[in-house]
Formats: sequence, structure tokens, C-alpha cells
Amino acid sequence: MASVSDMRSLLFVPADGGKKLDKALGCGADAVIVDLEDSIAPDRKVQARASAAAFLAQARAEAARPRLTVRVNALATGLTDADLDAVVPARPDAIMLPKAEGAASVIHADAKLAAREAIAGLDDGHVKIVAQAIETAAGIFLAGTFRAASARLIGLTWGPEDLSAELGAEANRDAHGRLTEPYQLARSLCLFAAATAEVAAIETVYVDFRNLDGLKADTQAARRDGFSARLAIHPAQVPVINEVFTPTTEALARARAVIAAFEANPGAGVIAIDGVMFDRPHLARAQRLLARAKDRAVS
Repeated sequence: MASVSDMRSLLFVPADGGKKLDKALGCGADAVIVDLEDSIAPDRKVQARASAAAFLAQARAEAARPRLTVRVNALATGLTDADLDAVVPARPDAIMLPKAEGAASVIHADAKLAAREAIAGLDDGHVKIVAQAIETAAGIFLAGTFRAASARLIGLTWGPEDLSAELGAEANRDAHGRLTEPYQLARSLCLFAAATAEVAAIETVYVDFRNLDGLKADTQAARRDGFSARLAIHPAQVPVINEVFTPTTEALARARAVIAAFEANPGAGVIAIDGVMFDRPHLARAQRLLARAKDRAVS
């Protein structure tokens, strides 16, 4: 199972997806998100909960498996309790909390999980939380409040589709596929919020799932900006996302060289390698890169 710090790809699959769920286990995704929210019609929620629990029980028995996450319905829907009642006894590794509006939402979800873990005989904190932090306008203004909200919180992501629907926008991307200004802001705030909370920043889905070249370019931009993982909606997207978020041999060599240079000059604030200057932020970046590579090797 991929470690928390080493998640690169998180694949959505409907909880009632049948064979799609089985296929997801073997597609290479670091996490499979069993979806009880958007992909499940209201009249199929009860059946989908049972399907999700059955899948979790089966998948946990696999020797090598992805992280098992369940996207529950948002707190405001009144459906979250029934979702958690069904899936927590099946021991998911995490839940994804949609439309999470700041720390209060995470604290609320934490309390609900703690009660159900106790009933199910699970250790307190077993089920982690990935929050979809910016899917509403209110979430924009509360993005900076997640720090220390809960030890369960392991990642933040965002959603331009729900946000644009709330705003009444005609589109969230322009004719060239680039995010329009309101959604560039939302994406940036998610990135800043994750850094403040010291959790993984997870890029949102790329909806044109047949355009793998576009996905690769967009994911490279996400990695450049500081995101460490990405949501996927189709198994074909997973290898592309994993490739982009896996450090290359050249990148690892550069990181080792930076670390070695600072170790050789422990009092230096700036060092030079092959005529290029590196300072302490470069050292921190190199250390993070090697730590992620080590986690992947171990997992």
C-alpha cells in the first residue's frame, strides 16, 4: 500500500461500479476512491453503500493494494452519517470529504469517525481524511484554517466543477483549456492551504480523459507549482500521472548533489554546483524529493 506521503494518483470509481472496482485495484493507482457522492444517484445510495463495504472488505485482503478511500456525501446533505455507518466497519484507509468548508468541517468529520471507530473496534485515528477544500465560494474564504484541524487530515484538493456551478459560470476553462481567472485563484489557494496545513496538495481531475498529452502537460504544470498528486477519473490516466510525479534519475542525482554540497559546507547559506547557485530552500526541496523517492522504494 502506498504511504501517505507517496500518493501520486487517486482514481475515482463509482461505489456501484462492479467490475470497474476490481479493475481499479490493478491499474497502478496509489489510491482508489470509492465514490458515494456525485456518481451515485439518490435512489441508489443505499445499495452503493453496501457495495462499497463489500468491496473494501475484499480489497483489504489483497497483499499488494492501493490506499482505499471512500468519498462520502457532504456534511450538508445529511447523508454522511449513513455513509460512515456503512463503510467504517469495513476499515477504509481514508475518507474524502467533499465541500469541506474550512477546519470546522474536518473537525466535525473527525468526531463522526472517532465514534464509529470506537464502535467498530478500530484504533482512534485509523481512518484518515482527504478534504475537497475548495468546491464552494465559502471554501475560498476558509482555505487557510485547516492547519492543526485534525491529525487525520492528510491532503487537500479542490473542485472547479462544483465551484463553477455555484458561481453560475458558463465554463471554468477557456478555449485553450486553461483555467479562467476565478479558478486559477481557487487552485492557488488550495496549494497555499495545503502548505499551511502541512499536508499533500492534490491537483483536481483532468476531465478530458482521452487527451493524455493534455493531461501530461497539465500535470507537469501541477508538479512544477507544488502539487504532489492528482485525482483521476479513468484508469488510462493513472500511468501518466504516476510518471509525472515519479522523480527521474536525473532529478534524484541533482537532489543528492545539492544535499552533499551542503553537508560538505554545513555553515554555508549558498553553495555553487557547476556554476549554478543553490540556497537553503533548494536544499529543503532536494530533501523532500529524496524522502518521497525513499517512500516509494519502501512501499
